[in-house]
Amino acid sequence: MNARHIDDRPDEGYTPGTTHAERGAGNPRLRVRRDDERTEFALDVEEVRIGSAAGNELRLADTEPVHATVVHDDRDEYVVTLHAEGEMNSNPDADATHPGERTETLRTGSRFTVGPWELVFARDEFADHGRPYGGRLGGEYSDQPLQPPRPDYDGDGERTERMDANAQSAPDAHSDSSADS
Repeated sequence: MNARHIDDRPDEGYTPGTTHAERGAGNPRLRVRRDDERTEFALDVEEVRIGSAAGNELRLADTEPVHATVVHDDRDEYVVTLHAEGEMNSNPDADATHPGERTETLRTGSRFTVGPWELVFARDEFADHGRPYGGRLGGEYSDQPLQPPRPDYDGDGERTERMDANAQSAPDAHSDSSADS
């Protein structure tokens, strides 16, 4: 790695923003495929039940009645829980994941299976909390500055500021352009 550090960025020019977008922003969706079948499913409700049951938001043949759920939580994250056999591509013990062996905090590219179906989460990078500072253009590795605490999202989707119990303050030099992951 070279000697350039994220804090040495020039003051002029493009400064990437935070990932503190409006609640539900970034067109969150699941890309669903099986063999030659492909579709996208918008995650535009607070809970999506996935499986073969008639009342599910996302019905998929050859799955359990409620095979998995995706919940939009109060931190504006999308979290999948597998209730039946399936695979996930994350380590459930990794930081920033929700607790539980069958639960995963979804980030763009997160993949899981339900029966013969493969589902991949997608969300525009500006709103995907896993990529602060505009994604790879904003910094990587140890040179990624801290973001300010997440906002509190009220019932109307509006942001209100609050301190997150686990958040740390961002450096003063980046208070306008920082976000948390």
